[in-house]
Amino acid sequence: MTKCYQLFGKLVEVVAALRGENGCPWDKEQTHSTLKSSLLEETYEVIEAIDGEVSATSPTKLKEELGDLLMQVMLHAQIAQDENKFNIGDVIQTITEKLIRRHPHVFGDVQVENSAQVLSNWEAIKRMEASSQDRESLMDGIPIQLPSLIRARKIQNKASRVGFDWKQGEDVLPKIQEEFEELKDSMKLSEQVEIEMEIGDLLFSIVNLSRFLNVDPEDALRKVNEKFIRRFQIMEAEIKRQGKRFEDYDLEGLDEFWEKAKRSV
Repeated sequence: MTKCYQLFGKLVEVVAALRGENGCPWDKEQTHSTLKSSLLEETYEVIEAIDGEVSATSPTKLKEELGDLLMQVMLHAQIAQDENKFNIGDVIQTITEKLIRRHPHVFGDVQVENSAQVLSNWEAIKRMEASSQDRESLMDGIPIQLPSLIRARKIQNKASRVGFDWKQGEDVLPKIQEEFEELKDSMKLSEQVEIEMEIGDLLFSIVNLSRFLNVDPEDALRKVNEKFIRRFQIMEAEIKRQGKRFEDYDLEGLDEFWEKAKRSV
């Protein structure tokens, strides 16, 4: 543990030097706002590394990407320190106190039997914290910048925890069918605004079903995207091997290549 403290202290010094008087021009120019895209990019690279670890044995990539993400946290903390707002120590103290406060079954006298009770207590504690921060709605605090599928699931989880939910996943299926029929009606009328809303309703209902099935919709769609890309690349390779182009085939001909690619992936 002592080595970890030393290494972390060194990192604090390095980041401070990067933004110091004789530091890096790029690092010195950065603000919380200019780093937003970098923070998001590094977060997704961590996710990509995690997905890669599922099929690989080397932790090197994940270790590297976690370091890059930590660098983003350190930069934001250093910017705040430079502006005399807070520093990395304040960040660490805040999260430490929050973890202790939200885990009374570990650091207090509360007894729990399973993770469901842990989550229930967690939400109750969050609601108490929110009430002290003058939040008027249970839905307050869900970042609007989240990817929409993730945000939809968080919205549904919050509604569920106060009893506003389906009883089981099968109950969602008729709702999905209902939204699908409403989408078809909108398509007949060619009302673009209404079509957009109905597609949104359909997606929201599908996210609801995925929640009951313990499927992360963002992960599911990401995996399907990658599967499509791999199959499409197989199609490309086969068409090139035959000295042809996509434009040389009609949809029926391309579908034959697609079916062949599906058998490979």
